[in-house]
Amino acid sequence: MKTSRRICCFGLGLALVVGVALAGRAAEKLNVLFIISDDLCNALACYGHPLVKSPNIDALARRGVKFERAYCQYPLCNPSRASLLTGRRPNVTRVTTNAPRFREAIPDTVTLPELFKQNGYFVARVGKLYHYGVPTQIGTDGLDDPQSWTKVVNPRGRDKDEESKIFSLTPGTYGGTLSWLAADGTDEEQTDGIGAAAAIKLLEENKDRPFFLAMGFYRPHTPYVAPKKYFDMYPLEKIKLPEVPAGHREAGPAGAFGSAKPEQDRMTDQQRKEAIQAYHAATTFMDAQVGRVVSALDRLKLADKTVIVFTSDHGYHLGEHGLWQKMSVFENSARVPMIVVAPKAKANGKSAGAPVELVDLYPTLADLCGLAAPSYLDGKSLRPILNDATKSVKPGAFTQVQRGGPGYSVSDGRYRYIEWDGGKGGAQLYDIQNDPQEFKNLVNDAKHADTVARLKKLVQQNWPAGIWTPPAGKAKQQKKKK
Repeated sequence: MKTSRRICCFGLGLALVVGVALAGRAAEKLNVLFIISDDLCNALACYGHPLVKSPNIDALARRGVKFERAYCQYPLCNPSRASLLTGRRPNVTRVTTNAPRFREAIPDTVTLPELFKQNGYFVARVGKLYHYGVPTQIGTDGLDDPQSWTKVVNPRGRDKDEESKIFSLTPGTYGGTLSWLAADGTDEEQTDGIGAAAAIKLLEENKDRPFFLAMGFYRPHTPYVAPKKYFDMYPLEKIKLPEVPAGHREAGPAGAFGSAKPEQDRMTDQQRKEAIQAYHAATTFMDAQVGRVVSALDRLKLADKTVIVFTSDHGYHLGEHGLWQKMSVFENSARVPMIVVAPKAKANGKSAGAPVELVDLYPTLADLCGLAAPSYLDGKSLRPILNDATKSVKPGAFTQVQRGGPGYSVSDGRYRYIEWDGGKGGAQLYDIQNDPQEFKNLVNDAKHADTVARLKKLVQQNWPAGIWTPPAGKAKQQKKKK
């Protein structure tokens, strides 16, 4: 009788131990390290650029899934970031310029970091996540959303303090036009270097509890500032200027070139090469800071329980189509780098060619971390693609713009279709697989009539009421506020 009791007690004890262990494993939460660069296009080695050095981002691509056809929803900082972090499209957030705050239109929305905060995570921001005016608002909260975070860090480095040394096409202004500086000093003195150090400290302090750490780097946004050693990596004689066919802009549609600026059209070839050199230097400097943060994550043995995201708020022109910076819906401006490293994802180390959007990151992270996302989100979870890189979760990725427009665009991964003012301002169709530079407009080619009809229908379905435009009085008020 005593023996049977001992066996029973042992069995109950073993069951209790196993139950506690399983409960602990079930309760263990995946962390998130969300890294976003500012104004970064796909000019990276892992995306095939022959010159740019990006070893740390390349290493992330080898660890996770690299999305070849990822697109922003609006090629401008504030609209894109508001869309990404709320999971809503710009016609819902009502943010189509760099002035408004998304809570003016959707005050009760639960943002991506806020969802993690509500679920017991330590949630921190370092640097630029929501919109900042760069460089004017470096070191401030910018247009931050305080209820999204548990803790915030606003780094400020010598790049901000030495603005008078920066060369600018428009003297005295640095953020809205092309400007650059090969800086003295070390990485650690720059704003992004200080931000990386702050992120590492937060990882060290919070390694034993679930966290959502958002690291927002400012580079390569203008002014393109980086220590001189990064400029030395890109000798001017190795930089090739993009070729633009004669009459390309004149062929239109006019809206496609609405982002052109007169001072950029007047640049000399020497200045164009210097601008590209500086952009690449700032990119490689930023890449080095990414490496510092990810190395700390690995050192702390957090990689096996942390989802890593690397992306940018939108793409960027470096002379392609005769354009610079953002605010077009050509591939250079609308397409973004996107890498997701999810622990034990079956497709890690592979590239995915399906069209995806920045707005998909919110539902993806919620899905991976087992959180109930709001039902109103406009994106789709990318978990199926993370487990099978050949999968697709949507028929197309959508980008909209006001400048030169309104312009509406969709990419299905093979073709990109764009129409201006509902077609009244013209339309474009490009075979981005065979014409990646988007020089041959196929919209009037009878052989592609079915493709045009199919993609036009997708545009109409995505914007059934059209793009939202601020009332005239509101637009003036926003411009004055800016």
